[in-house]
Amino acid sequence: MLFVDLPVADRVRTIHDAGFAVEIWDWRNHDLDSLEALAADGVHFTSMTGYTTGTLADEAGADELLRTAAESVAVSRRLGTPSLNLHGTGLDGRGLPVVPADEVTRRMWDTARRTLGRIADLGEREGVTFVLENLNTAVDHPRTPFARAADTLDLVRGVDSPHLRLNLDLYHAQIGEGNLIELCREALPWVAEVQVADVPGRCEPGTGEIRYAGVARALADAGFTGVVGLEAFASADPTAALAAFRAAFTLG
Repeated sequence: MLFVDLPVADRVRTIHDAGFAVEIWDWRNHDLDSLEALAADGVHFTSMTGYTTGTLADEAGADELLRTAAESVAVSRRLGTPSLNLHGTGLDGRGLPVVPADEVTRRMWDTARRTLGRIADLGEREGVTFVLENLNTAVDHPRTPFARAADTLDLVRGVDSPHLRLNLDLYHAQIGEGNLIELCREALPWVAEVQVADVPGRCEPGTGEIRYAGVARALADAGFTGVVGLEAFASADPTAALAAFRAAFTLG
């Protein structure tokens, strides 16, 4: 999402040279040989998409999710990514759910819990951690099931496996729920990563309404030692966006 005028490999190298790790989305969209060479040269990839098709809440979709999750595990070994990201359902190229839902039924909840239990078992066998990300339905991902942070927390807490954790996205949570510091405090025992962007606009900290310095202090006070990821566009210069991100999460 930064340095978007550069080819992906140059984008990754630029972010690495600035002192950051790198995350990617759908690995099918990338030249894996070039990314693997970057990993061998010291670039640290922290996470990537952990499935390519499938859904949580129906049996056929769950089988497909498990199949493509296994494919993603194989790619993660090439890049050294410890976290593999999931959503409540697959998303298309516009971020819309491939299986939209106006209502999430009890049967869907039960199926999703069973599916995530199977995902956690896969993670345990393969030595990786799958992370379930919350989304917002008001702006970016309408009609996506299990989108709210409260939903993803309920599902991950119910499975309670070290191989299934939360990717707590605070941009999405601010739009959908708010009360971010209390949300972090409640969710942190199950969080592997916190993702950030400001609201509105989904740009770097300091461009919107979220006081990320306060969030950073609350995370530190709660003992969080996991990844904080900038999943944001640059409001102007991407180098300045990285600097603003670093400043917001550097505690004096």
